[in-house]
Amino acid sequence: MKTDTPPPTNGQNVQTPLISLKDIVKRYGDLTAVDHVSLELDPQERVVIIGPSGSGKSTLLRAVNFLEEIDGGAIYFEGREVGYVEKKGRRVLDKPKRISQLRSEIGMVFQHFYLFPHMTVMENVMEGPRTVQKKPLQECRNVALDMLQKVGLTDKKDIYPATLSGGQKQRVAIARALAMRPKLMLFDEPTSALDPELVGEVFDAIKTLADEGMTMIVVTHQMGFAREMADRVIFMEDGRFVAQGTPTEFFENHLDSDRIRSFLERSL
Repeated sequence: MKTDTPPPTNGQNVQTPLISLKDIVKRYGDLTAVDHVSLELDPQERVVIIGPSGSGKSTLLRAVNFLEEIDGGAIYFEGREVGYVEKKGRRVLDKPKRISQLRSEIGMVFQHFYLFPHMTVMENVMEGPRTVQKKPLQECRNVALDMLQKVGLTDKKDIYPATLSGGQKQRVAIARALAMRPKLMLFDEPTSALDPELVGEVFDAIKTLADEGMTMIVVTHQMGFAREMADRVIFMEDGRFVAQGTPTEFFENHLDSDRIRSFLERSL
């Protein structure tokens, strides 16, 4: 999987993208789930990826966090390649410790909550800083309280996940990811497992993060959220980025694409 390193800037003051995807390919047997996708995000940028089910959106997010090894291309985070290093002229997997360190800087919230049922809300949020970052117990408690306050769940800190609503569980999952102090947040269909009346509270929590300047990539079928929050909307289909533009270009002008117009008519 030969790749080129990012080109030099010739001394110019050019901002390094926070995350850069260069010609990413991911295959499962004969299926190409992600087909030569490239993307750059600057700090504080908010990108929303939409598209039909099975188009490769979730696979792409998992590759960004190195939960999936890619079959082609390269991913750079703050100029450092994700998951691989050069050794004796060969490109090999990075050390697990370095990959874990990278994941601590890229938070991810999934469709399902994956909370530890035997831990309280507070303990769930503290777990990452304690076990991965090896922070002192009191510091972990302080961070967890700050994050729970951010998502409006301080009053639930001592209860167990089984007693929470779906929206509350997802907000705990967001707080847990934030407790690692990530520089980039990935949201993979964060409301798809929720009843419709619970969607708003989760999106309100995400919008708060966006308003505070968090860089994020959000995969969602909620078109209203994409319209309101995104700096850039990307339409993905068959593993490829078919079109991208501002929310206005997408939802008002449809980028002059019959395919996008048809998709939005079914989704809105």
